[in-house]
This record gives sequence, structure tokens and C-alpha cells, in this order.
Amino acid sequence: MDTYADLVFLGGRVVTVDAEFSVASALAVTGGVISAVGGRDDVAPLVGPDTRVVDLRGATLLPGINDSHLHGCAFGMATPPLSLHLSHPAVLSLVDVAEAVREAVGRVPSGQWITGHGWDTGYLDECVADPSRLPSRRDLDAVSPDHPVVLYSFSGHATWVNSKALELIGIDRHTVAPPGGAIVVDETAEPTGLLHEGAQALVQNALPSLSRQERTDAIRSTLATLARLGVTSYTEPGLGPGGAGIMRGALGAETLDVYRRLLADGELTARVGVLLLPTGMASATEEFARALAALAPLGESGDADPRRLAIHGVKIFADGIVPNKTAWMHEPYVGGGCGSLCVGGETDTERTAEIDTMIRHAHAAGHQLGVHVTGDRAIDTVADAFAAAMADCPRPDARHYVIHGDFLTAHSMKVLAAHGFGVNMNPTIKWTVADMEEEFVGAERAAYAWPYRDAIDAGVRVASGSDAPVTYPDWRQGVATMVLRESKAAGRVSGPEQRIGLAEAIRTYTINAAWQDFADDWKGSLEPGKVADLCVLDGDLLTADPHDLPTMPVILTVMGGQVVHDALRD
Repeated sequence: MDTYADLVFLGGRVVTVDAEFSVASALAVTGGVISAVGGRDDVAPLVGPDTRVVDLRGATLLPGINDSHLHGCAFGMATPPLSLHLSHPAVLSLVDVAEAVREAVGRVPSGQWITGHGWDTGYLDECVADPSRLPSRRDLDAVSPDHPVVLYSFSGHATWVNSKALELIGIDRHTVAPPGGAIVVDETAEPTGLLHEGAQALVQNALPSLSRQERTDAIRSTLATLARLGVTSYTEPGLGPGGAGIMRGALGAETLDVYRRLLADGELTARVGVLLLPTGMASATEEFARALAALAPLGESGDADPRRLAIHGVKIFADGIVPNKTAWMHEPYVGGGCGSLCVGGETDTERTAEIDTMIRHAHAAGHQLGVHVTGDRAIDTVADAFAAAMADCPRPDARHYVIHGDFLTAHSMKVLAAHGFGVNMNPTIKWTVADMEEEFVGAERAAYAWPYRDAIDAGVRVASGSDAPVTYPDWRQGVATMVLRESKAAGRVSGPEQRIGLAEAIRTYTINAAWQDFADDWKGSLEPGKVADLCVLDGDLLTADPHDLPTMPVILTVMGGQVVHDALRD
């Protein structure tokens, strides 16, 4: 035979994720492409003297996982050794956070900034016992009087700093928060050290921007983690001028240059799709239009393989998040207020006009749009703006989508489905916040959040992503959450009517995510002719108890026929 396979898999559950979700037992890879799928007899003729034959022994072979919303550089910067790990269960209380900072103070030179990531008031004992008790600079000052400390929340929408940091940044009782942001103050009007939404830019502007080497190290760290998890593709949702003030510029345009260099050097072990970020929060139409026009050089791919690194479109922020009460809701939050859109404008009407115009500009320029939007009223506004832009300027297959879509409404689902638009949901965030959201929106709305069942039934294309570093990019937990709807802290079922089946859940991390990338014709399922992006899970995924899925080991990861993680030979 002229061409033998490079890799052959036998004796397992080959979950193809084709249109019928058919299951085979064998698969062959030749030259980075799937050359055969079926049974032993279908692949046996392809086995040559140099073919690596993998006996799956009942393990499950899946398409490589596509995390369709993951901040790669930011995730690397937010994890040790580049940042303190402050997520549950690494820390359980404000006291634990202070102790982690105390230890860091002993390791770094005097005056050096100390950074951490992942704190969540829903998992800090003092805040759980008293919801009015919020993190404060005073919790940090005793352990770090001379080192400035900046600690990012798990969501990325709040930052906690100490008094030294406030001093260096220049924030005091007279400081006015930027539009769309909030500086939390105490009863005496003094800043507490908590900054929400756009006010976080005050911190970022005071920090030294990441060096090229720091960005490179962060992305390398992320790629290594993703390979171990079976993730072979991800969307980096927002790199550009609008990200210059986020996490020391981790979302800045310079990060795109680092990705290009890693690809050129053969180090990019996952496929990366990018949304460009023209502006940050609270931008106005004029500013957005200028920034959009200036993005053209960033979108030039040069010699980069578009199947390895591609610019898909642009990202816009429409509102904030529920825990900060900055998502724009139809009905008030517990305690009052409905939030608002976070674009320019003094009234809801003006802000709605602004987001409509921004979306129309980007659509007319030919971009795919991914819009961060979480509140139900904001989602309705964005879905209607998508539809209006399409009516004004018809485009075939634009594939715009709402990012997060926590409180997607029946109206929005109808609009999105009618125009072939999508939604990018976050099951691991649902798992993380399910227990705490009731205090913001009540039990009924909290249970409904991330309505997978309704969206799929309405005909909306649903993809899933971790939003790392907001949550750890573990698709196994994501699938378990979509199937079970159980919460992280208490294990309670949250919205059982929104459960979906295992096959549907797997599709959101594979073929549907590939659709979001305009790539479902060449990746996302295990079919002959498609790229050999593969994930091998130890055990039979199709018959396993969903509770056991998060601990089922990933034993092999292949991207484009190249083995990038191999526990079988380690």
C-alpha cells in the first residue's frame, strides 16, 4: 500500500459527533487528517510498519474539545506561578486570602506588586455568613502595608486592592469613577478597596504592562494545561486596543503578535480563533467607529495558517454581570435596581441607540460579532440589533452570537434562531454561581440562568466555553453540569427543566463550537477528510454516571495528527 496511517485507534468507543451521533470502534489518521472511521476491518489495511496502533481498551475517542470562550493569555497570567491562586477550595475565607498575601510578601522584594486571581464572595466564609460583608483594603493592610496588592475576582468584573495600591493608583474619596464603573466606598465615603467594572481600569493604568516574555510564558502555560484536558481549539474572545487596560494588557493587541510568533515557532498546540476588541466598556459610537476602522492591520494574517490562527470578528461589551447588579434586567434585582447597558449615553434610550449603531457598524464592515451580554433586557436589545443590522445590510451566514446569554428570553431565542445566530453559554460558570445568584435575582430566575434546554429546543446554535480564567477550562465539568444542573457549593439542582442530554452537551463543545468558528466543514466531528483533532477519555463516557465524568482522565490529545499530550507513554 502506498500510504499507511500514522495513527490507528482500535477497541474503543469512537464518538463521531456526526449528524447521527454515530459510534464506531476504530479510527485512522493519515497526514494529519482522519482517513477512516468504522470497525477493525476498516482500518486494518492502513496499518503499516511505522503506524502507531493504540488499543483503546474501551476508552472513549472524541473530537478534540473546542472551548469557544477562553482568555488564553489572561488564564496563564491568572494561575501559579504567575499569580496567587485564590479560587475555592484553595481559599475558604478572607483570612485565607490574607494568609496567601502574607506568604507572598515574604517571597518578593519590598514594594513589588502582588497579584492574585479567583476570589469569590460566594465561597468566602465571612461573606457567606453576612452577605453585606465585602472584601476590604483593611483585610489586606495588616499583612501587606508596604507591598501594593491587586486581587482579581473570579468573574473579572471586580478588583480588590489594599491601601498601598490605592495610594499608588491615586484613588481617594474625591476620585470619580469612569463611566460604567464604580468605586465602592464605606459609610464615611472612603474607598473600601473594591472596584467594579470600568473602575478597574484605574488599577490597570497604574500597573506595568506585561512584557512580551510574560505574555509568551502565560500562553505557553495555558497551552500545556489545555493539552492535558483534551482541548485542541479555543476562541480568544477579545484582543485589541480595548483590552489594553485589562489584566496588565493581557487582552491587548500585543498578545496577538505573541500568538503569531508561537505559531511560526511551532509551539501553538491548539487552534486559536480571535475576536478583536476595538474598545472597552462604556464606549460611545464615535469612539467605536474610529477604533473599528483602525483594526484593519490587526486582522491581517500574513503567512499564518488560518486553520491554526484566525481572526473571526469583533467583540462588544453590552452590559456587566449579575453578581455586580450591572446586567440590564427587565425586572429589578433583589434590593432594587435593574442595571443598564454599559455603552455611552445618559438614558436607556440613548444607550440602546448606541449599541444598535455599534452593532450595525461592525455588521456592515463584514465582521462576525460576539457581544458580551448577560441580562434579559440587554439580550433582547442585542438580538433585535442583530436582526435590524441584517435587515439593513443583508449578509449570508454572518454567525453573530451573544456571549454568556445568562438570561436568554423566549423572544431572543426566536430572533436568534430565525436569523441563524448563536449563543455561547458557560456551564462551568453556572456550576460555580448557582448557589449565590438567588440573593441577587431570586430563586426562580437563578434556576433559569443559562437555559440550555429552551435554547436548543428553539433552534438556536449553542456553543459552550469556560470563560477561563473566570472558571477552570474543564469541559468534563461543563458536560456534567449541562446534564445534571447541580451546583458546586451545595450540589443542589438548579433548573432541572433546563437539563440537556449527553450528546447535546458534547455537541456544544465540538461541532457547534466549530460552527461558531466557521469551521464545521473541516473540524468538530470525527469524519473522513476532517482534521485529526482528537481527545481520548479513559473509560466509557456514554455509559458513565455523569457525576463521575469530571474525574475521568484525559489520556491522549492529538491536534492535526500531532500528539500533544500522551499519558499512555508518560
